Amino acid sequence: MNDQGDSQGDSQRAGFAYGVAAYGLWGIFPLYFPLLEPAGPLEILAHRMIWSLVVVAVVLLVLRRWAWIPELLRQPKRLGLIALAALVISVNWGTYIWGVNSGHVVETSLGYFINPLVTIALGVIVLHERLRPAQWAAVGIGVTAVLVLAIGSGRPPWIALTLAFSFGSYGFIKKKVNLGGLESLAAETSVQFLPALLFLIVLGVRGDSTFATHGPAHASLLAASGVITAIPLVAFGAAAIRIPLSTMGLLQYLAPVFQFLLGLTYFHESMSPARWAGFALVWAALTLMTGDALRTARRTRIALRAAAADTPPRSVLPGPGGTPARH
Repeated sequence: MNDQGDSQGDSQRAGFAYGVAAYGLWGIFPLYFPLLEPAGPLEILAHRMIWSLVVVAVVLLVLRRWAWIPELLRQPKRLGLIALAALVISVNWGTYIWGVNSGHVVETSLGYFINPLVTIALGVIVLHERLRPAQWAAVGIGVTAVLVLAIGSGRPPWIALTLAFSFGSYGFIKKKVNLGGLESLAAETSVQFLPALLFLIVLGVRGDSTFATHGPAHASLLAASGVITAIPLVAFGAAAIRIPLSTMGLLQYLAPVFQFLLGLTYFHESMSPARWAGFALVWAALTLMTGDALRTARRTRIALRAAAADTPPRSVLPGPGGTPARH
């Protein structure tokens, strides 16, 4: 029993470390994409698509995980959903790269702060889910935050909203597709591969490509975008099977926190009073929502334990005279 408990504890500690690694790496992405300049956002995006497929294909080859491909090819509906997921994540990746390399790191962090609120809103709109009062309050505070940011800056925070809604939609689509992380990335980047390759060919013919004209270091950094994409995804998958969903829900805030801090301290982006107010409202909404989720998860666990305790184990054993007796 002790060995089993120790093993479970080791597994959870490893899962926590994987989760911190995944969200930590996503959080420091803003340090990587500026290194790829003078390549433009679209060129960076195209290379990320192509090299991600190369990396994930090598990983799947090593793991010999190919059995899912024939099954997937026989399901046109899932293929359509994968194509849609590829389109949505392309918008997300492209917006993020443009935002980071255009000096909007703080606003990209806002997108991932409000993403959980957008996911809840999509659940109501798309799946007609019923929200608890605390969730309604959190969404209301989030909407107020967006209005404060829009009024304060004179424009809606469209980078943050695009990131939040594209990633929220991507999550919904992936739930429907129901593929593992590596398999899903392989399928999506397979859809992205030809358009990305054609774009890079046209870019090269026009003489605007930077891949072969700015030295091997620049070319290596562009190619490394595939590794940069795959590593946190693998770490995320390793964490998801080892630690509770509630813990993953808390760890997800590491990425936007790191991005926000980088925007302030490394990229020296300005924060007006209205911007601070908008972020404070978003953080208040997330605190309310997270607290409600943790309380709900705790009540559910208590109820399940109580139900298990009230139901004695039942087995059928022969009683006196061969009559079955229930224990």
